[in-house]
Amino acid sequence: MSTETIQPQDMQWLEKGVFGITWSDGHQGVYPIRHLRLHCPCAVCTDEWTGELKLKPDDVPMFIMLKDIQPVGHYALRLIWSDGHDTGLYAFSQLRRMCQCNICQPDKVTDKKTSRRLL
Repeated sequence: MSTETIQPQDMQWLEKGVFGITWSDGHQGVYPIRHLRLHCPCAVCTDEWTGELKLKPDDVPMFIMLKDIQPVGHYALRLIWSDGHDTGLYAFSQLRRMCQCNICQPDKVTDKKTSRRLL
C-alpha cells in the first residue's frame, strides 16, 4: 500500500502529550504533540521552497496542547494549537513519515531494554 492511499483509521491518546494514529495498513503511529507543533508544515513555520524549519524550539511553549483536530477532505488534518496557531495542514502522507515509533525511528532507540524518550 503506498503512502498516498494510507488513511487514518483511529486516533487516540497514548499517554500525556503523545498522540496515536492507527493507519489503514495497520501501523500504529506515535506522535509527540510538541514534535508535531515544531514541524508544522505551514508557510509561517516551514520554508515553502527549501523545507527548512523556520520555527525554533524556543518559539513553542514546552507544554503546548492540541485543542482540536479537523479533517481536511480525504488527505489531511488541520491541527488547532493552544498557542493560537491553526494554519498547518498535515497531509496524511506527511503525518505517516513523521511517525516517531521505534520502527520508523530506530536510530533514536538508545537502550533496547527500556523505552525511548519521545521528547
